[in-house]
Amino acid sequence: MSPSDTIASTIAEHLRVVEAFRTACSGTIESIAAACVASLRGGGKVCFFGNGGSAADAQHFAAEFVVRFVRNRRALPAIAFTTDTSILTACANDFGYDDVFARQVEALCQPGDVVVGISTSGTSRNVVRGLEAARAIDGVVTVAFTGENGARCAELADHALQVPSPVTARVQECHLIAGHLICELAEAAFV
Repeated sequence: MSPSDTIASTIAEHLRVVEAFRTACSGTIESIAAACVASLRGGGKVCFFGNGGSAADAQHFAAEFVVRFVRNRRALPAIAFTTDTSILTACANDFGYDDVFARQVEALCQPGDVVVGISTSGTSRNVVRGLEAARAIDGVVTVAFTGENGARCAELADHALQVPSPVTARVQECHLIAGHLICELAEAAFV
């Protein structure tokens, strides 16, 4: 396949997945945004975590809340549990990598917060454990961003965003769209 054929094929696949995503996930995106707004209005925060590209998404989304997405407005409380290398490495060393997010949820999350675990497979053990820890706190709203399978992460979520694709790149592209939409809807409530 030529480079131009690869480009055309990949973009066509992206467009098919995004259209299926729009149909399947628009209501879920709206529900997640509403949960975030309710949390923020009630003095809560939004907490994000994931591995690899999902860690980058967690950091990206937290930054959009704290700094701004499109409009200037007050800072909205959000944090990515992927950014503190001292916590991550101490926890991985002392307890194991499976607990790096659960320990932070236990330490930092309170009733009224929204906890977003991002795992394209839905099976990342540390994301699962983080969502389990969040469910153990009464009043915390759990959200999972996954692929079509959803797996254990989706089972643990009050709101499961399951992108209808088995292809990691397409799932990540839709996670970015969803994250941006959630930021846009939340931001609109505070302008």
